[in-house]
Amino acid sequence: MRYTSDLTDSQWELIKEYFPAGNKSKYDKREMVNAVLYLVKTGCQWRNLPKDFPNWKAVSMFYYRASRNGVWDKVQQMLVKKVRTSKGKNETPTYALIDSQSVKTVSASQNRGYDGGKKQKE
Repeated sequence: MRYTSDLTDSQWELIKEYFPAGNKSKYDKREMVNAVLYLVKTGCQWRNLPKDFPNWKAVSMFYYRASRNGVWDKVQQMLVKKVRTSKGKNETPTYALIDSQSVKTVSASQNRGYDGGKKQKE
């Protein structure tokens, strides 16, 4: 492990099935995921990715392709289910709460906006 954002072996075992090694990429999928996690954790720009990761363009294409294909969503859903079952809960929540203040804010903002830099009120 080089960075605190790198996956441990057990963490990689949980998600590696979502990143099959079938395509012609010359980079290891685990390294690509580690690069994405580094970017997310540090907030650095693509071009400032450290040189010991794969090329920033390759990492960028990997990230956006996985996003378009829903891979990150699938990984997150699987991890949420795993955490919930490990805590003795159902895989999916049975209810959700919505803050009433947030609901008021969303509905009030529909009638306002900007048109060509000028504030509009309908």
